[in-house]
Amino acid sequence: MRKMLFYSILSLLGVALLSLVALRLWDERADRVEWARLAATQPADPARFDPGMVADLPEPARRFFTFAIAPGTPLLTVAEIDMGGEFSLGSRENPNYMLMEAQQILAAPTGFLWKLRIPGMVSVTGSDSGRWTRFRILGLIPVARMGGDSNHARAAFGRYVAEAVFWTPAAVLPGSGVDWSEIDENTARVTITHNGLSQAVDVTVDTEGRPVLVSFLRWSDANPEKQHRLQPFGGPLSDFRKVQGFRIPFTVDAGNHFGTDDYFAFFKARVIEVRFAAPRS
Repeated sequence: MRKMLFYSILSLLGVALLSLVALRLWDERADRVEWARLAATQPADPARFDPGMVADLPEPARRFFTFAIAPGTPLLTVAEIDMGGEFSLGSRENPNYMLMEAQQILAAPTGFLWKLRIPGMVSVTGSDSGRWTRFRILGLIPVARMGGDSNHARAAFGRYVAEAVFWTPAAVLPGSGVDWSEIDENTARVTITHNGLSQAVDVTVDTEGRPVLVSFLRWSDANPEKQHRLQPFGGPLSDFRKVQGFRIPFTVDAGNHFGTDDYFAFFKARVIEVRFAAPRS
């Protein structure tokens, strides 16, 4: 009897393990498909930047674009980004920062995919996108699995539109679905509208046009009530470097409640490499 019980438990554990392995393989396939979908949105024959393209924008926005994009640069809008840095799984009072490794493809306004690995004895891996958030520990055990609803889509849209401002500036040039306005002499606001979603992002620039702060109201449930609502998000940018005609920040800190006493930078990215790859034939 005991032997039968032992074998039954062993069989159940085996089925559970196989199920977890199958789920991970399914998720990894979804990551590959999404990455390819986003990469395919890279323009095949992009226009080249001319300062005249931004001549009618508010002065802080013109300053930003003339800093961020060199004249004659092919206006590639999709970037692949390798990053390290720190990611917090804790709180403002107890951040518990952990070293992270991540790869991202950013293709605003279509979407993004961020693949994360936090190494350690209890490693964390998974991905975040405009369609899902999926993380697991020890390579197999799911600890977060969400997405596929309007709240997730709206929150994700805020993230990747804001990141597009400083990592893929060609994606936020004025045009259909992209509108710029002036807030003050050093701050401009871009509003991106796509597929029924809209997000405004404020960009504060220095005298040279370097975007030193990005902030916006993000749809989020990162609050004590765990209720989705608009609340401040953002952070500072620094360590600007030239990449294929663009000047982009390699140090980005960001967190909830930006500009308030509750601000907590849970995301501290240190970029390793950025690639504006040509579309695959």
